[in-house]
Amino acid sequence: PGLGRGGGVRLSHQGPAMDLDTAHLFAIAAALGWASGLRLYAVVFLTGLAGMLGWVTLPEGLKLLQQPLLLGASGIMLFIEFFADKIPGLDSVWDMAHTVIRIPAGAMLAAAVFGGDHASWALIAGLMGGTLAATSHVAKASTRAAVNTSPEPFSNIGLSLLGDAAVPAMLWLAWEQPVWFFVALAKQSDEASLRLAGNIYTTIFRGLPELLTLFLVYFGVQIMLQKLL
Repeated sequence: PGLGRGGGVRLSHQGPAMDLDTAHLFAIAAALGWASGLRLYAVVFLTGLAGMLGWVTLPEGLKLLQQPLLLGASGIMLFIEFFADKIPGLDSVWDMAHTVIRIPAGAMLAAAVFGGDHASWALIAGLMGGTLAATSHVAKASTRAAVNTSPEPFSNIGLSLLGDAAVPAMLWLAWEQPVWFFVALAKQSDEASLRLAGNIYTTIFRGLPELLTLFLVYFGVQIMLQKLL
């Protein structure tokens, strides 16, 4: 670990193209925090699996996730959550029970990106990760509770499947295209100025990545259903 230009943090790793500056690290931390609010166990399992298979080189603070025991436990919980999230009523109970789990876990995962060698950056990342986890968790839980009032199950299952796809999509963007990750995050924000900035960026730079388009569809469907219901 070392200092990058302007006093930032730069972590160099021997592995698949990993020389991460502060902005890139914050993108990864933000993605882990945000995605934890939707699918905590998917975040833990997919991140650990990617590290174990050598697809990415995890920062030291996240290497625990690639341990076989933790991979096995998170894989089992991911399997359970995949089905629980698609049963109307049970999904809301599941979300309620995980309110006290997802948010602090999102904060811890985000902080772990910087590790103990950069305590100040880790604290900032942890606060950001916890806030994003809370935001995405509340948005998911409130939307799904509204959708559960509909007698048909298909909209609930469809939203759940979109969430299943959005989590790995956003994690991939954070690792490979951090700028587009922040654009995607801005475009689904409640803050009008952030949405405007995201819209301006995507207007200037045409040709949205397909994974970003998937993410935008996910939140667009949520907003539409909230208005209809």
